[in-house]
Amino acid sequence: MKITLILASYDSGHYHGGMGQGPDALIAGGLVDALTIAGHEVAVADIGRVGDDQEREIATGFAVCNAVSGEVRIAIDRGRFPIVLAGNCLTSAGAIAGAGADAIIWADQHGDLNTPETSVYGFLDGMALATVLGLCWRPMAAAIPGFKPIDPSRCVLLNARDLDPAEEELLKTLPVVRTECPGVGPATAKLKAAGAKSVHMHLDLDVHDPKELQANRYAISGGPSPEQLRDAACAMALAVPVVGITISAYDPAFDAQGDVPPLVGELLNDLIATIEGR
Repeated sequence: MKITLILASYDSGHYHGGMGQGPDALIAGGLVDALTIAGHEVAVADIGRVGDDQEREIATGFAVCNAVSGEVRIAIDRGRFPIVLAGNCLTSAGAIAGAGADAIIWADQHGDLNTPETSVYGFLDGMALATVLGLCWRPMAAAIPGFKPIDPSRCVLLNARDLDPAEEELLKTLPVVRTECPGVGPATAKLKAAGAKSVHMHLDLDVHDPKELQANRYAISGGPSPEQLRDAACAMALAVPVVGITISAYDPAFDAQGDVPPLVGELLNDLIATIEGR
């Protein structure tokens, strides 16, 4: 497969800070080599610096989305499969827009379903999925080229276990499909029944059990092992058409042994093989 890795190296508006170091660390850890050895033709596109010099979180976060949308569209127009390596989860809004995805699989220990009205900490990334579903930041999201909010009935939330009370209450009112791995078959069936035709797969690496793999400072106990996530992701990719992938929230400062990059390589190689063979 022809693949474009799109680097969006930002964390909360800061270029190459915190989790914004993750994309380069994945490349330095051998991700391109792992994909190439598996027979794929890999190109790398880096959005570089975007937004304003003040690195304001909201303005820069949406500027990142705008740039990623453009790079995803370029990749698809060239017959390449887009994989976004991002610091922040909000970046998936740009990946979804660029690919014209109409459904989302969101694997994350967090719900990312706060809004400016409900957020306790004011953390923009805690509103990422809410933005994707059209629940907040509507004017700024609408300015992302190609963005259309995803209908909540075409959203699968995988292994979210660290939710704020307001997120739990919101989920009671939404047709979002919650599931855990293993056992994702019924959730994927609901996604198909809801009419999903082009699915973006968002994989926040802190979804993993930190005893098995710790990706950042936010990880709490529970969650799948790398093998369990890989099996679940492949099962879903076999059942529904995946048009793009985002890998987010890797902070190499919390991975002293460099365990994450090779596991991401295995995850992506298995996923791509599944997508190709579908």
